[in-house]
Amino acid sequence: MKFIKRMGSDVVLLGILVLAAFLYGYGIWNDQYANTYYTTAVGSMLQSFHNFFFVSLDSAGSVTVDKPPVTFWIQTFSALIFGLHGWSVILPQVLGGVGSVLLVYLLVKPTFGRMSARLAALAMATTPVAAAVSRTNNIDAMLVFTLLLAAWFLFKGTKSNKIGSLLAAFALIGVGFNEKMLQAYMVLPAFYLFYILAAKVNWKRKTGVLAASTAVLLAVSISWAVIVDSIPASKRPYIGSSGTNSVLNLAFGYNGVSRLTGDQGRGGNGGGMPGINGNGEMPNFNGQMPGMDGTGGQGAAAGQGGTLVPGGQTGAAGNGTDGGRPLPGDNGGGFGNRGGAGAGSGGGMFNTGTASPLRLFQSELSGQASWLLPFVAFACIGLFASLRRTNFTQKHKEALFWLAWLVPIMGFFSIAGFFHQYYLIMMAPPIAALAGAGWTELWSLYRERSGWLSWLLPAATLITTAVQWYIIHPYDSTIGSGWSIGILIGGALIALLLAAFKGKEKPFAYAAGLAGLLVLLIGPMYWALTPITYGQNSMLPAAGPTGGNEMGGFQPNAQMLSQIGNAGMMPGGTNIGTSSFPGGMGRSEGVNKSLLTYLQSHNTSEKYLFAVMDYNTAAPYIVDEGAKVVILNGFSASDTVYTADTLKALVESGKVKYFLVSSGGMGGGRGGNSELTTWITENGTEIPAADWQGTGTTGTTGTTGTANSSGTLYEVTLK
Repeated sequence: MKFIKRMGSDVVLLGILVLAAFLYGYGIWNDQYANTYYTTAVGSMLQSFHNFFFVSLDSAGSVTVDKPPVTFWIQTFSALIFGLHGWSVILPQVLGGVGSVLLVYLLVKPTFGRMSARLAALAMATTPVAAAVSRTNNIDAMLVFTLLLAAWFLFKGTKSNKIGSLLAAFALIGVGFNEKMLQAYMVLPAFYLFYILAAKVNWKRKTGVLAASTAVLLAVSISWAVIVDSIPASKRPYIGSSGTNSVLNLAFGYNGVSRLTGDQGRGGNGGGMPGINGNGEMPNFNGQMPGMDGTGGQGAAAGQGGTLVPGGQTGAAGNGTDGGRPLPGDNGGGFGNRGGAGAGSGGGMFNTGTASPLRLFQSELSGQASWLLPFVAFACIGLFASLRRTNFTQKHKEALFWLAWLVPIMGFFSIAGFFHQYYLIMMAPPIAALAGAGWTELWSLYRERSGWLSWLLPAATLITTAVQWYIIHPYDSTIGSGWSIGILIGGALIALLLAAFKGKEKPFAYAAGLAGLLVLLIGPMYWALTPITYGQNSMLPAAGPTGGNEMGGFQPNAQMLSQIGNAGMMPGGTNIGTSSFPGGMGRSEGVNKSLLTYLQSHNTSEKYLFAVMDYNTAAPYIVDEGAKVVILNGFSASDTVYTADTLKALVESGKVKYFLVSSGGMGGGRGGNSELTTWITENGTEIPAADWQGTGTTGTTGTTGTANSSGTLYEVTLK
């Protein structure tokens, strides 16, 4: 109660939390399926405890999602309370995002003061990537909240020397491991370093506490994985994307080392993402992806470098337009290359730029979380300028904690081979904390010193302004030049005023210094608003005026399909159909009411309504109708979820008899997938399309036409 009262007394903090809630939560009720892959899993988890515990993607417990369970358990509880909707599975991440803003405030305030805490909280709230990912049911916002809560226990336990709080801190990192696996461990250097430097106990006790904390960390981290891996494979789902049907291999392979190396070979067994070879590479499209729009309809002409555009709008070929709005620096070039200032060569499959020491300032990534990095660099100079062996204060120790959080993560993203833009939310807390704490320190140096340190605040304001202009300027043709010019003029003017006021007791100096940082938050705040104003891709969220749809969350159109293979087949034989990007990065088409009626009326006590090839087809039936559907593939269509023998046993058990086979089949994948298609077609009876496809159907998406009706329906009965 006292805590709530104290928090309520800070009106500025309340305003920042309201701003965060708006940026993170406004309009989430418009997102029907959010990340369809994860929402489908939540729908399946609601159907049985078996599915809930294992985080099963489908009703039959055939295959898991490619992440650990904790965040999905929370989303399932939310769906149980509010019903299964897009917004109900997003809500926990919204609350986690707002909670992270509050935790940054609480972590900074005791040592650096209320003004620093306010500025840090505001910087956290307006970090664009934090806003983008908190508006989806992706895991990262909840992970950051968990790690910040762990930091709160670490600070508390170190200050009070209570081992319970310290064990809780490392246990929470273990919980984070069960949210996003090895990504949670990226903060461990900061935690170990801070305790060693800040704990006021002897080395013997430090060693004992760290040993106990590490034991708790490991025990919590691998608890679920060990339980699952110890259960016979026949009694649990296949571990999706693991390559070896092992959670530990998933953690240290696909979700571990492979993120650094870029090798998406699923534990060395081949497969990988559809259309990608075992080295994690896309097939050669001569530097360009055929034109496409967001709906699988007519986009830019194939081979002319058409721009991927948000919301299904058609991009004109080669002219860099988005529904009539020009995109920044588009040159009609290779996939993922926006061009413009700082752009890398290409940008990779998910538009993450080219590995280099300055990758975070390339145009593909800079708008997500790099806005205040120059200011943070100057802030660190100010924070550590007074560091002496005999003057190692709590400020120094906490600043080192945030720096030890930030630097390894920056290093990882500078060289990593495979990640998504929204992973950069991991940088948001340390940048926010160092910016808030650093501003106060730079102001003190500006006011109290006469040497070069006193010029750090004006220099930080000016240099950061220039970098922000560099980030925004390529978008002038999209959002108007007023933003880049306004920020440039505003920041430069503040820097000049600070220089003019230097050494003088002017009442406006403090206001000018504070205004400098606030001006530097204009760009990030605008970018944080773009998921609301421009829309975003819930599968691969990213902030920016392009709506986050240019980094791989696209859907191929008919021209693309004709370019890359017949019958909707990617090289290697992987089916992608016309409604989703390989791996299911498209949208579900909605329920085909005629098909649903046919299956329900012809069900003769089978447990599962029907079996489908991919989760995009199953999603509306599981999410909207609560139907029980078998999914024969995992995320990538390369997992060996079923063999012909296990599928035969499933049919013979009387659990399913209808199979909807996509027009391109199952594809080759890594052993067994094409075998399933052959088995179904050889042992099944094709149901005439006129009996179940229907015409003029209105699906749950509200789209008139035949919904989710592509493919061939087979009835398989074995006696």
